Amino acid sequence: MQPTTRQRARRRVDPALENPQSLEEPQELLPRKRPTQERSQRKFDALLAASRELLTDVGFESFTCEEVAARADVPIGTLYQFFANKYVIVCELNRQDLVGVQHELAQFGGEVPSLDWLRFLNSFVDHMAGLWTSDPSRREVWLAMQSTPSTRATGVIHEKQFAETVANMLGPLTPRTRRDRRLMMAEVLVHVVYSMLNFSVQDGQSHADAVAELKRLMVAYLLVAEKESRTKD
Repeated sequence: MQPTTRQRARRRVDPALENPQSLEEPQELLPRKRPTQERSQRKFDALLAASRELLTDVGFESFTCEEVAARADVPIGTLYQFFANKYVIVCELNRQDLVGVQHELAQFGGEVPSLDWLRFLNSFVDHMAGLWTSDPSRREVWLAMQSTPSTRATGVIHEKQFAETVANMLGPLTPRTRRDRRLMMAEVLVHVVYSMLNFSVQDGQSHADAVAELKRLMVAYLLVAEKESRTKD
């Protein structure tokens, strides 16, 4: 029996959206507001810290806004002033993680050096791998981001923003490559790196072996890109 129009519409409802009846296309999930004063910033930070801890302890399915507020010692009404629901919280955690990696990347020099990029790549991937093993919440955030169309769409937006930074860094390595092509390369690299790092910390997975394979993938990809760029007319 074919589903009715109402049944098809119900299946399309995205639980991440503030309006549960919305049938719109996936949209970026953002906090309702961001803190502008020190006191509200402390509450905002406490909520995110408690969210990261809870996500690691119980996983996203059992994650609730009420428990986040309790752990942060913040009224539930205050939480809802900032975040519409738990999906918006994990999107903010994901953004926080990516911004942190951008800052880490800047400390490595800001661009891929044209002569010694293999050593740079090896050091930075090792550094990133260390972040994933020392902070298990990163994988939990990544998994939670796969939960709805809007969280996935927000994750794509975050990755594209990060890829802009990576594309600029690839300039010295691929000097004759068009900007749009370099941006596509950067998006591929960002997606592969995040997918592989989260794969590397799965239960039963050899982290060291997965990171070694990631390095092989990245080196092979960038060697081809460098050769193609430098041999262009």
